[in-house]
Amino acid sequence: MILADKIIMLRKRNGWSQEDLAERLMISRQSVSKWESGASIPDLDKIIKMSALFNVSTDYLLKEELEELSSEEGMALVETEEAPKRVISVEEAEEFLSVTRNFAKMIGLGVALCILSPVCGILLSGLTEFGWISLSESMVDGLSVTVLLLMISVAVVIFILKGINYSKYDYLEKEQIVPGYGVEGIASKKKEAFSGTFAICIAIGVALCILGIVPLTFLSETETETLSEYVCAVFLLAMVATAVFLFIYSGIIYGSFDKLLRIGDYTKENIAFSRTMEPIAGIYWSLATALYLFWSFYTGRWHFTWIVWPVAGVLYAAIMGIVKVIMKSGKKK
Repeated sequence: MILADKIIMLRKRNGWSQEDLAERLMISRQSVSKWESGASIPDLDKIIKMSALFNVSTDYLLKEELEELSSEEGMALVETEEAPKRVISVEEAEEFLSVTRNFAKMIGLGVALCILSPVCGILLSGLTEFGWISLSESMVDGLSVTVLLLMISVAVVIFILKGINYSKYDYLEKEQIVPGYGVEGIASKKKEAFSGTFAICIAIGVALCILGIVPLTFLSETETETLSEYVCAVFLLAMVATAVFLFIYSGIIYGSFDKLLRIGDYTKENIAFSRTMEPIAGIYWSLATALYLFWSFYTGRWHFTWIVWPVAGVLYAAIMGIVKVIMKSGKKK
């Protein structure tokens, strides 16, 4: 069996079209067509990539006298039919890591804007209640809602635009990948170099969350309500927004290395867990947001209703734990 016939056979066993194989090798469909017709032969780099992609040896592809797959390769090919693997080149990995840095920064900014969106309402409510400015209640509500919706709209636009641009790398989470030559080394070195920054971001973020609560803790001892409570609530939101930005920015970048190395949250089991949590997270946080907005507008106590978010965070962590237990018990059965 010649190389052309082997490529055809292996491609069809994986259920791929010529376009599918070309996409995984990052070449044109015409190139695959020429290989399969015998009009041309792939270069050594492509032979190596196909060897990893089909999970067979380069000897099997190149030597015509090796007609049959070894038992180990045969079993590997059966596994590949269920979960085909995509080879990631150094260039592709470098591009992914570069795009991820910008993506992380913008997503962190978008989430921070959502957290800060009630700030205008809190300040206007406090300044009006204590006579610093003279505005009617309806005007305060109107301005508060306008600014809140504007900031959330900007955040949503960021999420959509950056999400569309980043979606081309979804296969890193949805498919089984094979790091090409040099990819693991690059990812490991960059992860090690970023580890210090990641640790600093997490430490600063935690410190900001703790410091943000301190002023409100002192004010809770006083029985009378003052403008300081509103200012402290704004201060808390600012601290939390900054902390969340640091968590998201450093977490996404750090996670990008794990994606390439297939460790941490990106093992086969954890990817399956993430897929299960996606619809749950969407429904849960939508309900939490709706509750926060309804409670805030109904009571007008913007300086207090922020408590929804830490409570929601704790409950979400509990839900994640329950889902993990259910998934593990299901596998044991």
